[in-house]
Amino acid sequence: MTTPDLTALPRPADLPAPATAAQSRRTRWVRIGLSGLAGAVTVTLLNETVRRLVPHAPRIEIIGERALSQSLKTLDVTPPRGAALYRWTLLGDLLSNSIYFGLVAVGKSEGALKRGGALGLAAGVGAVVLPEPLLGLGKQPGARTPFTPLLTAAWYVAGGLAAAAVARKFDSDSQH
Repeated sequence: MTTPDLTALPRPADLPAPATAAQSRRTRWVRIGLSGLAGAVTVTLLNETVRRLVPHAPRIEIIGERALSQSLKTLDVTPPRGAALYRWTLLGDLLSNSIYFGLVAVGKSEGALKRGGALGLAAGVGAVVLPEPLLGLGKQPGARTPFTPLLTAAWYVAGGLAAAAVARKFDSDSQH
């Protein structure tokens, strides 16, 4: 009769210490922040790359510039112009989209893809439908139906799915 090899069993010193409440909160916020940033960067990179290559591509940044200018004028603040307006708009887009797409990481990772797709689709439909009639921001320059609205919605769906992928990857990495 052979004796079992007990050296392969984990010893208490080999086991990771349980996470404290503060560590768990920090991990959750990092997951939310990184997921949101992934979604925001995806939308921005798609928009900035494709608009330079494809005629009648979405011009999300133009709508953002109009929104920023009108908001600042409402507050009696002179809005920036030219390249400065473009930079401030990109920063605002990245911040607001990061917060929005961070919602994908709230909840269980099993539902992240559904949340990402749903939030992305909602943002895409909103970006297509809301600017002209409800927000008074006008149409996207060079918009051609249905190509431009479909691409606009696709950018946001891609952002939601990117946020979901990061949230799920973050969870799978933290479990190992």
